[in-house]
This record gives sequence, C-alpha cells and structure tokens, in this order.
Amino acid sequence: MQKSPQKLLLLMTFVMSLVFSVWQVLLNNFVIERANFTGAEIGMLQSLREVPGFLAFTAIFILLLLKEQTFALLSLALLTIGVAITGFFPQVIGLYLTTILMSVGFHYFETINQSLTLQWIDKQETAGFLGKALAWRSAAALTGYASIWIIMTWLQLDYQWMYAIIGALGLVMVIILAGYFPQFPQGELQHKKVILRKRYWLYYLLTFFSGARRQIFMVFAGFMMVEKFGYSVSQITALFLINYVVNLLFAPAIGRFIGRIGERNALTLEYIGLIIIFTSYAFVEQSEFAAALYVIDHLLFAMAIAIKTYFQKIADPKDIAATMSVSFTINHIAAVVIPALLGLFWLYSHKIVFFIGAGFALCSLMLAFNIPRHPSAKKQVNWPIGANS
Repeated sequence: MQKSPQKLLLLMTFVMSLVFSVWQVLLNNFVIERANFTGAEIGMLQSLREVPGFLAFTAIFILLLLKEQTFALLSLALLTIGVAITGFFPQVIGLYLTTILMSVGFHYFETINQSLTLQWIDKQETAGFLGKALAWRSAAALTGYASIWIIMTWLQLDYQWMYAIIGALGLVMVIILAGYFPQFPQGELQHKKVILRKRYWLYYLLTFFSGARRQIFMVFAGFMMVEKFGYSVSQITALFLINYVVNLLFAPAIGRFIGRIGERNALTLEYIGLIIIFTSYAFVEQSEFAAALYVIDHLLFAMAIAIKTYFQKIADPKDIAATMSVSFTINHIAAVVIPALLGLFWLYSHKIVFFIGAGFALCSLMLAFNIPRHPSAKKQVNWPIGANS
C-alpha cells in the first residue's frame, strides 16, 4: 500500500467513522435498555458530548508538545478506547464519563484531521479529496452497520461485546497506522497560539451558521420522522443506510463539481437548496416526501466542503492549525445552544423551528455572495460588502 499523506488521512477517516457510527447507532437503545435513561439523562449526555467540541481551541496548546500527525493518531486511539469500554459502564455516571472520553478523542481528531488535510493536500485537489473522504466515511459507516448485524444478530452477542469488539478493532488499526506510516512533513511551521484574524471573518460566520443549521437537521429533522410520521427503529436505520449509500455514490462527484464551479457558486446552490428544504419540512404531510427531503438535506451538506476550500485559499499557511481549532469551537457554539433553545419552540410549533432553519440558510446565502469568484490570500471578500485586511 502506498505510504502517502493522502492515504493516511483516508484510513484514519475510515477508522473514525467505523467506530463512531457503531457508537452512535446503538446509543439510544443501549441507554434505554441497560441504563434506564429518560429524556433528562439523554439530553445531559448529548450536551456533555458537545462540550469537547466547544473546547476544541485547546488543541493548539497540545500542539506545543506533539506533532499534528502524532496528535491525530493519539486522539483517534482515545476515541476507540472510549467506545470499547462503553458497554462495561451501563450506569448514568459511567455513560457520561465514557461519552466524554470518546468525545474528546473524536473532536480533537476532527480538528487536527481538517488541519492536516488543508496542509497536505494541494489547493486544486482539496475539494475532490474531501469528496472522496466523505465517501470513505460512508463506506466505514456501512461496514459498521454490517458488523452490528453480524455480532449482535448472527452471533447473538450483547451491547457490551459489540462496543468492545469494534473499539478494540479500531485501536488495533490505529496502532498499525502509527507503525506503518512515517512522519510526514507538515510544510509551514504552525502558530501555537489561539488566532482570531479580522480577514477571516467571513469564514468564521459561514462556519457558525453551518453548525446552527446542522443541529436543526440532526436534532429536529430526525425527531420529526418519529414524532410526526411514526417511523420505527428499522425505518430510521434504513434512512441512515440510504444517506450513507447516496454519499458513497455521489460525494466524490460533488467534490469534483465544487472544484469546477468554485466555492461561491457551490455554496449559493447549497443554501438555496436548504432554504427550500427547511421550508418544505415545515409543511410536509407525507412520510415518503419527508424521507426524500431528509436524504437530499444530508446530501447538500456535502457541499459544505466549499467552506474548507475557501479558507484554504485565503489563509496564511501558518494559521491553518490554530484556525481549525478556533473554527471547531465556533461551529459548536450552536451545538450547545440551539437544541435546548429551539426545543422550547418545538413544543409550541415545529414549523417555527424549520422557519428558523430557513432563516439561517438565508443568512448563509447572503454571506456566500461576499465570497470572491477567485478567493486568495490577497482577496478574501468582495468589496463593498466586506473588506480585505
């Protein structure tokens, strides 16, 4: 197998998605059946899971001690260990602690993985590579679902062993990757401090609204499927499978498409599509149409690749690691606030929640018009809406 930075990035992505997808798909059933969770406990667990993402900016301080490639592999190992021991602690406090452990590894890995991708991949190839990485994520998730069927249905093993086997397998794969791949050069020496630059303001805002919209999709679109249309566990699982298959088939093409039409056009298409999708969520009355909206919504998020490639083109190469850490925190501001706040609106009317989602998409669309057709370090935004600095 070729020992290239691109191959290492794809294989690390595969391991992450394989292990995390199993943890995620089994979570609700596990906490209800083994730990007797109610809505209060699962709400607290999900909030705790997002806290490490909100604190992702602290990754930059760890980089004072570790190289990014080493940090990525250690974070991935932490994720696999957190998942492996989840089944052995079927109590409220135990699940909170294993979730935090898993989430620290997950969010640090995602932060450093994005940083390494923007440093190692040529600007002209980044969109296509990120599309390919999405396909690898989908393939890993499908593999994870297949492993659940083999281990829990065919072999009749319990949650405890499902988590342990997939976590241990992931850890072994991380150890193999660490031993097989050499330390690759990082290019520009990265700043080892928190950085907020005025000239990146558009990237920060696009990242914030992307996080806000994603929370509405992840929390409320799926909840609507169950509450309003009565989707069963098997139907929701089938919807997840369809999403991953669609991403597996189309994400690489979307990446190449973004590379051809540019970030401004790609994000404009995404946000117009999301305005239509969220407005449709508010009025949909047929379960099949709702499912179609859900799949299209999930596919449109692949277009968010353009936010990363836009930043890569405007950034000082030395700022990438620090800015990725800060942007992950910005993205998770919404993750901490949006579910609880909009959950109150949901009690009154689910339409309001989706209209707010459409409003977020409209704000993003207005911001997208401020992206230059050919962004660069010397031209980050269009004049007169924004100013370069």
